[in-house]
Amino acid sequence: MATYTQIIYHIVFSTKHREPTLIQQEKKRLFAYIHHLLTKKSCHLYRINGVEDHIHILTHVHPTIAVSNLIKDIKLASSDFILKEGVFPDFKGWQDGYGAFTESIKAKERLIKYIKNQEEHHKKVTFLEEYKSLLEEYEIKFDPKFLL
Repeated sequence: MATYTQIIYHIVFSTKHREPTLIQQEKKRLFAYIHHLLTKKSCHLYRINGVEDHIHILTHVHPTIAVSNLIKDIKLASSDFILKEGVFPDFKGWQDGYGAFTESIKAKERLIKYIKNQEEHHKKVTFLEEYKSLLEEYEIKFDPKFLL
């Protein structure tokens, strides 16, 4: 029997101290690099985008991959890429934590649109407001002091 899965994650993480170091002109290079990395791991990227201080990734995760290992690999490899290529001169790394939310295939199109429109969204909402909203939406208990 064949194996069929639909394991979709909405992954969010920010730059160290949420510093606005991801400059607009170079984000596409970073996103292409992460897309290539996900493809090599047999994941399917639906959408990636972000603003100066954080990124969102909507991806299918291959069933043999633990999401924590995938995110660790994305953060380590992309940090190395950024530093070697000098893509974002003020980049000091990614934050230690992350948000990873399981998603239904039925939410895919809505999330693609949401991630695609990050620049517009963040004209009205800060990353911290957005992140708290996501945690509340997914009913994840959190201590606000750990979000700083």
